[in-house]
Amino acid sequence: MTDCLFCRIVRGEIPARKVYEDDLVVAFHDIQPAAPVHILLIPKLHIASMADLELSHEGVMGHLMVVASRIAREQGCTDGFRTIVNTGRVGLQEVYHLHVHIVGGPQPLPPMLKH
Repeated sequence: MTDCLFCRIVRGEIPARKVYEDDLVVAFHDIQPAAPVHILLIPKLHIASMADLELSHEGVMGHLMVVASRIAREQGCTDGFRTIVNTGRVGLQEVYHLHVHIVGGPQPLPPMLKH
């Protein structure tokens, strides 16, 4: 997808405050952080959402989750963190390029969902 915001970040057309990059994934600071640590981790391959995952994505997604843990620790989240993947309209996905939010900080996070 040529007009996808995150694909454009991958290609270097839009600047991002990157914290990690390798052949499969890129991680960068969220521009509207919800916590002291708020990093977005994306596969370089355009996958619109978690609902679009196929068996062929298993390697990149496994890698993405291992990298998420590493990034969280490197960002100071040694006492825990949250990973969030919003999927589709109901999941309030805003950018249709699969991405994992890594959220944390020194204090406990609020509940994810209100009861």
